Amino acid sequence: MNYKLLLCGALLLSGTTFAQKLSLDKDVTKSLETVKPQALKGHIQYLADDQLKGRQPGTPGYQMAVDYVVQQFKGLGVQPAGENGTYVQQVRIRKAFAGKDATLSLSSAGKTTALVPGKDFAVYPNPQNPQVNLEAPLVFAGYGITAPEVGYDDYANLDVKGKVVVILRGAPKNFHSTVAAASMHFSSILQNAVNHGAVGVIIGSNNPSARATVPDLSRGVNSVMTSDGKVAASGSFVSDQSKLFAYINAATFQTLLQGAGLDTAQVVASLKNGKPSSASLPARLQSRYTSTYQDFDSYNVVGKITGADATLQKEFVVHSAHLDHMGIGAPVKGDSIYNGAHDNASGVASVLEIARVYSQLKQKPKRSLLFVLLTAEEMGLLGSAYFAKYPTVPKQSLVANINTDMPTIIAPLLSAVALGAEHSSLKAPVAKAAAHLGIAVEADPEPDQNRFIRSDQFSFVAQGIPALHIKYGNKTPDGQNNLNKKVEVWRAEFYHKPQDELNDSFDFEAGRRYVQLNFLISYQVAQAAQRPTWNANDFFGGRYGK
Repeated sequence: MNYKLLLCGALLLSGTTFAQKLSLDKDVTKSLETVKPQALKGHIQYLADDQLKGRQPGTPGYQMAVDYVVQQFKGLGVQPAGENGTYVQQVRIRKAFAGKDATLSLSSAGKTTALVPGKDFAVYPNPQNPQVNLEAPLVFAGYGITAPEVGYDDYANLDVKGKVVVILRGAPKNFHSTVAAASMHFSSILQNAVNHGAVGVIIGSNNPSARATVPDLSRGVNSVMTSDGKVAASGSFVSDQSKLFAYINAATFQTLLQGAGLDTAQVVASLKNGKPSSASLPARLQSRYTSTYQDFDSYNVVGKITGADATLQKEFVVHSAHLDHMGIGAPVKGDSIYNGAHDNASGVASVLEIARVYSQLKQKPKRSLLFVLLTAEEMGLLGSAYFAKYPTVPKQSLVANINTDMPTIIAPLLSAVALGAEHSSLKAPVAKAAAHLGIAVEADPEPDQNRFIRSDQFSFVAQGIPALHIKYGNKTPDGQNNLNKKVEVWRAEFYHKPQDELNDSFDFEAGRRYVQLNFLISYQVAQAAQRPTWNANDFFGGRYGK
């Protein structure tokens, strides 16, 4: 048993910094001290200005943000690392809409019931096939989860080949929050169904409230396409084998279970307690729907600083942040421009200043650095999903991702949470970097927010690349150590609202320390003899890292 590792893990979880100082040469120390709060403010001031109109992908405002980042890269001497010798990677986004004439009928015991669209069911548009006709038997597959890493499988002894699986979205209560969130992710549910031979997935509602309706998908569903018209990444489509992805309301779901002699309340309780309740359903489905498309191009911005080691310079540590926000939307307090100053102009500013630190080093680290400003995060992590799957450098050369999304710099950065670091060897450089700066490392104060899978770092994880995302900890100057309470108030007033603009909610000194922390983490990875590895028997390493 390695007691040193156990001690390190205990200190990380307790919020105590691991007392091992980094040994940095004068060049690194000097460059690190050049990070200026005013520089961060300047980037945010431009990117969150009204003239960019919320940086929505496909708009002139987003292109202004792209041009700004490219200009900054050029000024820093950051080399182009996009496509064809440029700083950009094209990302073709498709917004798909299901036709209003979509039908879904259920047949059982010689009786056919036509469901009412928008009330009884909602069907996701198919981003690749404009017309779908499907008839297939149904089967109930619990939560639709197969997780041998934690000894759970809703598909055990269940034949779903050529069938549509009906599931209840959720996870057993004994699942760790990050494992549960990853297992419940649409892409995980759909891919697992396809892996078992299913031709469609229906999610059943367990909310019997008369006010509970199926989702309104009239605004369209987003995917990323390849140049030949195939889906590159999507939260609602995984392959041509999957013909249907739909929701049904609670009444319809209960009727299906009752047809198989299942009691909904008992099924829900059993699943929550980790006991699969899968069963064949004595019903067949008939569905027909059409899909129409709106396509447009957006861009990831990619720059690099080449490492000094002749061999390791072929490997890359990736700093990322999403460049987009939500554009113009419903007015709130008379303002309709969703400027996204915290979300995520502050993250872009951080990456730009990290690039500045690296650009000033006389002696570059051994590995190379990639700085990737991503499109369409707010549309479902689309830009990062595309880049992680089709990077502009050899995929196997990506060794780690350090993502920055809304660092929420609204108070002194006395402690930090390294979302995802506990799953890989990245935990060690986080501990050393934090100790060097006198920043405590804490466990996630909001595990139910599932933040590890909700931002762009998860796209890298899904491609087997160890990743993390630094967020604020709970430590406060007054010793109350309840910063999450202040964040809750901030979130209610600013998050995804036009009020998220450059204002006095910012603590730019916290932003400076945030930049330094992220830089010191990546610098260690860039200098290390070995690339980061997933922890033994880790869920994410086992699921995606093979």
